[in-house]
Formats: sequence, C-alpha cells, structure tokens
Amino acid sequence: MKAEASKSKAKGKKSKKGLKALLAVVIIIGVLAAAMTAAGNYKSDPATLKSYKTDNQYILESTDISAHRSGSGIAPEETMTAFKSCVESTDFEIDVFEFDLHITKDDVLVLLHDDTLDRTSDSQEVFGEEEVRPEDKTYEELRTLNMGAKFETDSGEMPYSNLKGDQVSDDLKILRVEDVLDYLMSNGDYKYIIEIKNNGDLGKKGVDILHEILAERNLLDKVIFGTFHGEISEYVDENYPDMTRSTGIKEALEFWFAALANKKDYEPPCGVLQIPYCAPYKNLGINTGTTRVINYAHQHNMAVQYWTVDDEEDMEYLISIGADCIMSDYPDRLYEIKNNK
Repeated sequence: MKAEASKSKAKGKKSKKGLKALLAVVIIIGVLAAAMTAAGNYKSDPATLKSYKTDNQYILESTDISAHRSGSGIAPEETMTAFKSCVESTDFEIDVFEFDLHITKDDVLVLLHDDTLDRTSDSQEVFGEEEVRPEDKTYEELRTLNMGAKFETDSGEMPYSNLKGDQVSDDLKILRVEDVLDYLMSNGDYKYIIEIKNNGDLGKKGVDILHEILAERNLLDKVIFGTFHGEISEYVDENYPDMTRSTGIKEALEFWFAALANKKDYEPPCGVLQIPYCAPYKNLGINTGTTRVINYAHQHNMAVQYWTVDDEEDMEYLISIGADCIMSDYPDRLYEIKNNK
C-alpha cells in the first residue's frame, strides 16, 4: 500500500509539473502573439518624418497612386479593360501602372502575374490541360483565351465568365507589353513599375527584350524594373545600368534589419525599396509602415513604395507618413483617400 501511495504521489507531481510547463508555454505564446500584434499595429507619428536632400526622382513630396496589376480590384487584371478603366475614368487618376510580364514560346512579352494561366483565364477549357505556362504557348495561341473569365466583382458577379471564342473582345485578350505601353503613352504621361516573373535564361531574355522596347520609346527614365529573382537583378545591374530597379526579397530583408539596427555603413543596392504593408506580414509583427523605415530609406537615397494596400485606413496612414508610392488593387479608393473625397 505504501508503494502504491508513493507512486501515486510521484505521478501527481509529474502531472503538476506537466501542467506548469504547458501553462508556461501558453503564456509565452500569448505574450509573443500580443507583442507581434502590437508591433504590426504600431503607427508612427507623421511629425517624426524627416526631410533629406535627394536626387532620386522617385522620392516625392506627394504620394504616387499606383494601379496594382493595372487595377485588379475593378477590372480583370492586366487586361486592356483594366487599363482603360483607369485611364478613361473621370472619377480618379493614376500616376503609376504596375504590371507583370512573362515570355512566350515565340519570345513575346505578355502581361500575366501568375506562372500559369489557370487562375485568371479559361486556359483549362481551351487547351484541355491544367497549369499551362505562357512559355509553352505562342502569343497567337494565348490570344484565344478569355483573360477575364475568372474575374469576380466585390459583389460576387462574374460579368465575363461566359464569353467564348469570337465573343471575347480584344480588350479581354492577353496583352503584349508594346501594345499597352503604346496605349498609355498616347493617353497620358505615366510612370511604370514592371516586373519580369521568369527566372534563369528566360528571365534574362525577357530583360533584353524589355530594355529594347523601353529604349525605343524613350521610357527608361519612367520605369522601375522589378523581379523576385536575385540572378535577374544581378543581370540588370551588370548589363543595363540605365534601368532603375527595385529591391528583391533578400535585399528588402537586408534593408529591414539595417533600418531596425540603424546600421551606419548600410549601402543601398538600388534606388527604390518596394516592401509589403499588408497581411500576413503585419500579423507576424513585420511592420514596414513606420517613419523609421521611411527616414532610413530616404537618408540612403531610396524611395519607398508599398504593396498591396487595399485597406482604406492603411492608405490614409501611409500617405500621412510620407510613402512615395502606394500600389493598390483599388486605385479609385486610393485616389479618393489621397484627395479627401
């Protein structure tokens, strides 16, 4: 009986220790979660924004309004329908158009964000297979698609989903970069953020083609080039020093840690810092929207451009602390916020 009682007491002690350990873990997780939430929701005082002398044309006194994916919240992304919705609107104006490029099988640069055509088009139905990549098809083959097939309005409507074949207008077909640039140049004086999505040799070939197209149109001083691929950034730096580019993922992280530490010997890799200010980053406590970040960037002659900002309170806040550019799927809302309409 004594032995059994002793074992029972030992189990009880282990059980209490286990509960204490579990409680400690729960408390630590709770504290970390609270700290991350607090960090993500922190707002800087606009009065702490500093001014620095600069020769960087993208560091601005007034925030640029950029249509992310050409305004994907108001029309099928990266189609002529979307561009026209922005350019021809009498209710709002755009400063910068942001869009993405892929290279086709026959070396044409077309507008597309994803690596495959499934999410935005009727590619599966037309080609009879999933995950078709633009580099696997010619430009003319891709022109058979309805690039507005999957577009859904905020109210849940899909106005272009039933259009097939000849019913699909040119404004809903895949776009060559030359065509959209020519349209925009003839309808306004815009700036551009252009990202090449391919990596490796395809990405490098895409850069070569894009540079030639921009040079022919005297647009190199109006374009910020972007890529998520380090080797493509290096290729641009080595071969096209006349092309302004933005930070890649690794470079943005290096900047982030340098800004937090107020590193004195930080050397910027380029003139434009493009960083996210949206979920899930803020939820993880990564708050890039502070005057500390903007001051540090401007001190190092880097413009600060935020993506993808669709929340109206976030728009208003980032404008107040001196964001140089905000990319939004809803440029119409951003215009209203900026102009207090």
